[in-house]
Amino acid sequence: MSQTLYYSTNKRSPAVSLKDALLTGQAPDKGLYLPEQIPQIPLDEILAFKDLPYHQVAYAVLKRYTEGMIPDEKLKNICRDCYDYEVPLEKVFGNNHLMRLDHGPTASFKDFAARMMARWMRFFLEQDQNDLVILTATSGDTGSAVAHAFHNIDRIQMVVLFPILEVSDRQRKQMTTLGGNVTVLSVDGKFDDCQAMVKQAFTDPDLKNIRFSSANSINIGRLLPQSVYYFYAYARLAREGRPAVFSVPSGNFGDMMGGLLAKRMGAPVEKFVIATNANDEVPKFLETGRYGKIEPSRVCISNAMNVGHPSNLARLVDLYGGAMDEKGAISKNPDMERMRRDIFAVSIPDDETRAAIKETYEKYQTVLEPHGAVAWAGLMRYLTAGGKPELAISIETAHPAKFPEEITRLIGIDPALPPSLAQVEKKPEQCQPMDKDYGQFKKILLGKFA
Repeated sequence: MSQTLYYSTNKRSPAVSLKDALLTGQAPDKGLYLPEQIPQIPLDEILAFKDLPYHQVAYAVLKRYTEGMIPDEKLKNICRDCYDYEVPLEKVFGNNHLMRLDHGPTASFKDFAARMMARWMRFFLEQDQNDLVILTATSGDTGSAVAHAFHNIDRIQMVVLFPILEVSDRQRKQMTTLGGNVTVLSVDGKFDDCQAMVKQAFTDPDLKNIRFSSANSINIGRLLPQSVYYFYAYARLAREGRPAVFSVPSGNFGDMMGGLLAKRMGAPVEKFVIATNANDEVPKFLETGRYGKIEPSRVCISNAMNVGHPSNLARLVDLYGGAMDEKGAISKNPDMERMRRDIFAVSIPDDETRAAIKETYEKYQTVLEPHGAVAWAGLMRYLTAGGKPELAISIETAHPAKFPEEITRLIGIDPALPPSLAQVEKKPEQCQPMDKDYGQFKKILLGKFA
């Protein structure tokens, strides 16, 4: 198999290897990287994943992208090291299931990609004896997952930005109690402000002597590992190769893109239910064919999804034959009809999210957190609209214990803390406040790394 190259969605930068795409993050032309050829996995091989542990499924999927870059035995060891926790698949009723992605070290689905990225980056940096500064904006779980994954890894420094008023106490503490090579900045603004500052730093000529990369889902290294759990869940639950429906809670749309890559690789997916909170710019785009950002983004209890302009929308448009730049301007329309055939997009407001948490617990004794509740409510909307999937899998992306106030108020129980959350409760925090001012951010970067 020949080595996979990665092109920029803006089409003004040369194609690069996985190593360069991973270590660069955003392409020089401000586009996002996608593989030139999406490798295929035959259906019989996918069905044979049924009895394999998660780390072996990860190896079987990811080796298609690392060919010629990471030796097979090294990749096997990395996968075994990354995925040493359970991935529960829980039947709720009928043929409708939950996939719980909250058993990793930070109790979030972001662990699946962050741990793999950290190990891939360390492997490549050791080859070249180079150092790297990872810039990451977070609206919730990305920051903690990435900070933990990269904590005290040689040759890597971490800078995490988060909106001060829009993360839960436990999400914040998972970032601010680490120290070491992790610098945390609390921004008096929105997630989109944090993300905009990160993107500007990548292309600032005054910072060219600092080698940056990103661990946000603008980095292709986030999407490839996220494609794995779609294969895992499908193989465990499907019958005779019949297609499934996945419901995906969506903010910056990296999780959705992982799913679409899995579908293009051969996973038998009938439909993706793409469920946003009140930030409904993408459902409106799918409905009307016209895209408009939400500025500022709307504050919802599913805080990690409070995104008014998702970076990965440029990848979605590209995957369907269109072109969108980093600012959201569409210069070539995608195939909207094909996109609508693959995607059922829906916006779930907070009252419906809360109702989903309450009703799902009362009817099925199943505890959802706000993000997973958005996905579950989206799936229920799809069924109400006439969807009749033979298999439906809704994704739960964070542990309910990250949102104790909301869960306790709605269903009267305080979810037990997993060890990963209990450990941070009493640790001292280290955090630097700042305005939503790029000049201030730039000064911090120059002071620490220039």
